[in-house]
Amino acid sequence: MKMVTAIIKPFKLDEVREALHEIGISGITATEVKGFGRQKGHTELYRGAEYTVDFLPKVKLEIAIGADQVDSVIGVISTAAKSDGEGKIGDGKIFVNNLEKVVRVRTGETDTDAL
Repeated sequence: MKMVTAIIKPFKLDEVREALHEIGISGITATEVKGFGRQKGHTELYRGAEYTVDFLPKVKLEIAIGADQVDSVIGVISTAAKSDGEGKIGDGKIFVNNLEKVVRVRTGETDTDAL
């Protein structure tokens, strides 16, 4: 079992969700987060004053899947999250971690049965 964590641009959330749904992934947790990487934020002008926006709005997706689905999930997220289909700085990152145990609270099912 694996936990795929993806950080993407907020306006790409619907595209990524729909693409994941098409390959049979239905359980996703989405959280609004802020952060920066190579973008390092940007400067904006507000009421005549310039200020730096260090942390940019992002969406963090968490998807628990079987190990056999990792490559397809990564491929779908990578394709759907790219800006203009070609990719730009700030499009996001994908992290994959091992899941040692999963329990469905309602039924007590464990591991892959709980996914």
